Amino acid sequence: VEDKNMRRDKKVALSVQDPENPYRYLAMRGEVVEITEEGADAHIDSLAKKYLGKDKYPFRGPGEVRVIYKIRPVNVHTMG
Repeated sequence: VEDKNMRRDKKVALSVQDPENPYRYLAMRGEVVEITEEGADAHIDSLAKKYLGKDKYPFRGPGEVRVIYKIRPVNVHTMG
């Protein structure tokens, strides 16, 4: 659903909160400027290596297509 929505309306909002400190967060509003599948599999594999210690992303589903969305920030708010 998110993919369909971002292709239709390029405006997005993203919020990330520190699970150990509820007063520390980053909130961003922006616009999707690029959508690509190129390099997406390698990207998820590099994240799996960094965070899970695995060479390949272990939770890939059959027929799954990875996509990278590049977002141009318009407003950014942080705390903490």
